[in-house]
Amino acid sequence: MTAPALSRIASYPDVSHAEMANAIRFLAIDAVEKAKSGHPGMPMGMADVATVLFSRFLKFDPADPAWSDRDRFVLSAGHGSMLLYALLYLTGYEGVTLHELKAFRQWGSKTPGHPEYGHTPGVETTTGPLGQGIATAVGMALAERLMNARFGNNFVDHFTYAIAGDGCLMEGLSHEAISLAGHLRLSRLIVLFDDNEISIDGATSLSCSDDQLARFKASGWSASRVDGHDPDAVAAAIECARNNDRPSLIACRTVIGFGAPNRQGTEKAHGAPLGAEEVAKTRTALDWPHEPFQIPEPVIEQWRKIGARGQGARRNWIERTRRLNTTARSPFHDALNRNLSCEYAEAMAQVRARFAADRPNIATRQASQLVIDGIAEALPNFLGGSADLTHSNLTRAKTHAPVRPDFFEGSYVHYGVREHAMAAAMNGIALHGGFIPYGGTFLTFADYSRPAIRLAALMGVRVIHVMTHDSIGLGEDGPTHQPVEHLASLRAIPNLLVFRPGDAVETAEAWDCALRAGTSPSVLCLSRQAMPTFRKVADKDNLVALGAYVVVEPKGDRDITLIATGSEVSIALKAAKLLAADSVRAAVVSAPCFDLFRQQSAEYRDGVLGRAPRIGVEAAVEGDWARWLGDGGQFVGMTGFGASAPAEQLYREFGITAEAVATAALNSLAQSRMAATYS
Repeated sequence: MTAPALSRIASYPDVSHAEMANAIRFLAIDAVEKAKSGHPGMPMGMADVATVLFSRFLKFDPADPAWSDRDRFVLSAGHGSMLLYALLYLTGYEGVTLHELKAFRQWGSKTPGHPEYGHTPGVETTTGPLGQGIATAVGMALAERLMNARFGNNFVDHFTYAIAGDGCLMEGLSHEAISLAGHLRLSRLIVLFDDNEISIDGATSLSCSDDQLARFKASGWSASRVDGHDPDAVAAAIECARNNDRPSLIACRTVIGFGAPNRQGTEKAHGAPLGAEEVAKTRTALDWPHEPFQIPEPVIEQWRKIGARGQGARRNWIERTRRLNTTARSPFHDALNRNLSCEYAEAMAQVRARFAADRPNIATRQASQLVIDGIAEALPNFLGGSADLTHSNLTRAKTHAPVRPDFFEGSYVHYGVREHAMAAAMNGIALHGGFIPYGGTFLTFADYSRPAIRLAALMGVRVIHVMTHDSIGLGEDGPTHQPVEHLASLRAIPNLLVFRPGDAVETAEAWDCALRAGTSPSVLCLSRQAMPTFRKVADKDNLVALGAYVVVEPKGDRDITLIATGSEVSIALKAAKLLAADSVRAAVVSAPCFDLFRQQSAEYRDGVLGRAPRIGVEAAVEGDWARWLGDGGQFVGMTGFGASAPAEQLYREFGITAEAVATAALNSLAQSRMAATYS
């Protein structure tokens, strides 16, 4: 079943298509001109395509931008943001006013240089880094099919449209994304390619000779080319795509900067204002005699009618959801509202209690698998996956069936060796709503995923990255696979929660934190090697949520504080015993999440860190450890890349042992006492 297209623009015969499209063009031209920066060429070139899409097909209601059964529109070519802002204003989104268009790219406006999710009503995802939008749209289209399989056409029945440019398709990410979408036959995904043959440097022929239609067809898509300035041809292509059994690419051959006599069709129209003289000539060429930002009343009224047209569909949808019986309504609304189920808390409590009682000596990746198994049935909206490392990441629950092109009832996505696309698609899944996505790969491959992780942090969406093999502890695979700088690199991303749990109990608590972090993505850095469980009691409170806490507090005043993460907590605990034999009172602090520790009160942080000299222990480069160690602190960790050898030998060779930590502590104490003597 395909959702019916909305009524055609022919319903409004008093305003022409050209006038409707020119309203978009000149709002973009005028905003860029006033800001003295921006990208007018893409909105001018794609105005005809966008007018057809919004006036004839797109299901939306500006009165409720978050209506869950709306069609999703992703501007992957985010530099052309004024195309989107003009459409949001013209169709009547509250808050996207003419004043905001005049404040394009200015401090505090709702019209930033590139679209930002959560900042501007009607913006579905943050775009700008090319290729991210199309890959995120794949995740949205996948989420729609998954939700549809669970709840049916009456409640989930919409399309995902994306406008992408040459740059989006040149990015390697696009290959991963279109391959995944084609494999899964995501028939509700339609990409409108701004095929203007121009890039920043000039003609695309300078750097690219791909046959994009052949490329997409090879990945299982339907692909066609139309004149992007022929509204009927564009409409016919979209109608055909909507009735296809696979994702569709429509290459819309357009002229960048359409209507600007001296700049159209050239790179000069791409990324700079046209200039007053060229703007005046464009107004003449397109027969638009109106002042800047002035839209004729019949045109704006016509656009507002288009904006209001979705109200009936939304109200009918609301009425259908109200008729759902209680049994079906609760999981449906929990999914839409991104809630954790009522059963979740008890399931997680049981996992934590079992770990504390059994005190298993296992790798944290194994502990993570037990957590996933323990909570999966309590979280019907839990959507797992891995980038072809399922049996290494241990990310698939026993109850999770794989998603297939003919089985969207599944709860586990085999993303293939496509880390970047996985991360971006998970962003799209989270943005769409209905699921809590998590996906696995090795921590060293976080670099492949990083651009999408950064966007998730910028947008504030709950996406969980399970990254195993978190240190030299992975052993023989060597330095190519041993992450040393990755923890520091990920911790540098604002609003990203980076967890490195030190035992099974901490792993469960890290999962709990990640699942409850509604406005932050998380990375769970998990070990390949086994480690003992040091937590004897699963406290009522989640200690990982504090970021760092005292594991061992000696009797009397501290002489030294040992701070560690992950597998090195057990090393710090052994070092404390060695120091005790030398009558040195050592406290041991586990610091599984610097980000959460930073959020605690200064009083709490001071209590955990203490006043004694501090030693940091982590099988990674130092990064921002200095903040927690202070001027007199010492760091025991990596200073370069790893090597290929068994894990135990690597720890010895690189000096990350209990003996090395104890020696560092004694040296630090000696230096501290010497300094006190001479002060």
